[in-house]
Order: sequence, then C-alpha cells, then structure tokens
Amino acid sequence: MEALAQVRELSYALDTFYFLVCGALVMWMAAGFSMLEAGMVRAKNTAEILTKNISLFAVASIMYMLVGYGIMYPAEAVSEYWPGLHGILGSDDNAAADVIAGGDDAPYYSGLSDFFFQVVFVATAMSIVSGAVAERMKLWAFLGFAVVMTGFIYPMQGYWKWGGGFLDAAGFQDFAGSGVVHLCGATAALAGVILLGARKGKYHKDGSITAIPGCNMPLATLGTFILWLGWFGFNGGSELKISDVGEANATALVFVNTNMAAAGGVMAAMMTARLMFGKTDLTMALNGALAGLVAITAEPLAPTPLLATIVGAIGGVIVVFSIVTLDKIRIDDPVGAISVHGVVGMWGLMAVVLSNSDATVSAQLMGLATIFVWTFVTAMVTWGVLKMVIGIRVTEEEEYEGVDLSECGMEAYPEFTTK
Repeated sequence: MEALAQVRELSYALDTFYFLVCGALVMWMAAGFSMLEAGMVRAKNTAEILTKNISLFAVASIMYMLVGYGIMYPAEAVSEYWPGLHGILGSDDNAAADVIAGGDDAPYYSGLSDFFFQVVFVATAMSIVSGAVAERMKLWAFLGFAVVMTGFIYPMQGYWKWGGGFLDAAGFQDFAGSGVVHLCGATAALAGVILLGARKGKYHKDGSITAIPGCNMPLATLGTFILWLGWFGFNGGSELKISDVGEANATALVFVNTNMAAAGGVMAAMMTARLMFGKTDLTMALNGALAGLVAITAEPLAPTPLLATIVGAIGGVIVVFSIVTLDKIRIDDPVGAISVHGVVGMWGLMAVVLSNSDATVSAQLMGLATIFVWTFVTAMVTWGVLKMVIGIRVTEEEEYEGVDLSECGMEAYPEFTTK
C-alpha cells in the first residue's frame, strides 16, 4: 500500500508538472500573436498592437479567476445549459483543490494547474480578436470587450463542451479547441469587424482593393514559429496526463500530428498562392502553417500522421481562398485571423469525423452552429453597446497618423520617422 501511494504521488507530481509546462508553452503563444500581429500591421500601429496583447492577457487572467473558471467548470451546475454563477477561484465552491484523495477516482494533477492551463486558452481566444480589429479600434473599447469575452462569452460556450454541458452530452468532439477556442475567438472578431468597418483606403467605390502590407515580415515569421512551438503545449497538454505508457504514447502522437498538420498547411498554402497569384506569398505561407494547426486541433489524437498532414493541407488551401473571399466582400482583417481561426476552425471540427469513430456529422454541426451563433450574437451586442457608450473607432485623423500616437503616445520605431 505504501508503494502504491508513492507511485500515485509521483504520477500526480509528474502530470502536474507536465500540465504546467504545457500551460507555459501556451502562454508563450501570446508572444507569438504579438510578433505576428506587429509584423503584419503598419509601423505606425505597432506599439498599440503590443499594448493590446500584453493587456488582454492580464485582463483574461483576472476575469477568468474572478468569474470565468467558475462558469466554465462549476463544482455543481444548475443544468447542462446554464452552469450557474460560482465563487472566485479559491473560494469554497470553486477551490480547485490540490489534494490527493484515495482510490481510483483521485485527481491526477493539481486543480490549480488546470486553472493555469485553461486561463492561457481563454487568452488565446482573445488574442485572435486583436489582429482582426487592428489599426482602427480604440484601445479601451477593445479592453472593455475583453472583460466580457473572457469573463462570460468564452466560458459559457466552453462549459457546454468541456465543462460537461449539453454539447458534450450530445457527442460533440473538440479535443483541444478548434471550435471552443479558435472559432469562438474568430467569431467575436467578425462581429467587431462588421461594426468597426474597414481601414481607410482599403476598399474603393470602383470595387478595387488596395493591399496594405505589414511593416516587418521577419517579425511576423518569428511570431508564426513561436505559435507553432506553443501549439505543442496547446494540443499536447490537452491530453491532460503523461504518467503511464498509454498516455505517453498518445501524447507523442499528438505532438507528431500537430507538427505534420502545420507542415501540410504551409506547403498547401504556398502552392495554392503560387497557382492563384503567380508568386509564392510569404503571408499565405505563414497563415497556412497556422491554418494547419487550427485544423488539427479538434482531433490530433485519432488520425495517422499522414491523415493529419492531409487535414492540415486542406486547411492551408481553405485559408487562401477564405482570405481572398473576405477581401472581396469587404471584411477587412489585417492579419487573416477570421479566416485562419474561424473558417479553418469550422473545417477542423468537421474533419474530426474522418478519424474519430465517436464523432458524427450532426453532432459536429450542432457544436459548430452553437458556438458561432452564441458568440456572434453576444459579441455583436457587446460591441454595439461599447460603440454607443464610448465609441469603438478612432477618428480619421488618428487613424491616418497611427494609433500608436493617439492611443499610446509613443512610436514603436521612432528612429525611422522624420519630423
């Protein structure tokens, strides 16, 4: 019995450590989003982008501690549709207890390590919004939305799947969040972009479109590599444990499939861009990598590495066509976030049925539609209230000068400017 207790304690420590390391990798994705977005916007808007990314992470951490975690993972839910309102993290009804109980039902990792892993996920969802509304949104309007998004909108739909709600009961499958994280974030971004409008000079009355290139492609590429690295924690950590042979092998497969899907996305996006534009577009290659990663996130455990590569490659093709299509219908997304995380997130959810025998088309469509409708409606209401109360868009003059000066009072590259 003493030996068994020691094995359980060692497994508990190992799984907790693995969970925390994976959470730290996902937290590092915040740096990836920051660098990607900073490289994809114009130099005059870089400091504000960086400010948004560090502040949204802080807002997400605080709001998820105060209300979000209790909504998403209630100690005792009111129903499978409504979790109820529960206490702040660490209070009696939301303790995230760090104890090892006896028996087979003992927790196999620290409750607080679960909170840490989940909070970096909600920050990831909010980071998706940041790039889509870049270069013309007021900083404090964005942060106001972040409060609602991370404290209520995201946790509610997260509860319906990962907290034991009605989507989980219906058989909806979403291993690491193609829907719960990526589609949710992209849908919130879409609602904001619709109310916000396009950047000045992007679209013209004659139907022509002016390309607005980013200021720093090396930075954007670095950001993509950071996100690629962080995704191993994103998907690998979602296996939840690693302390036995079966779980260790499963985790290794998740890592391999995650990597192969990204590789497939890169090559497919590059070839698609070459065929469509006659050039090998770097931005499409970067978005292709992210598209492959988003596509496999809903089910990185069941496919073979070859199938994972194909799933990612299809995501890479989809993202190129989606970016072009959204531009044609005048949805201005400076970094392609809505296409990468939203449109490809939908593909990822449906691709689950290719390898997971527990998944059905009807359940996947139900989950997809629920996440989209819930997030779009609640986000549109929130953005609309913010627009009426404080406004969400900077003035035309502030946009022309760059939001770095109007929102942050500084420039990211002051030595490159002339006065």
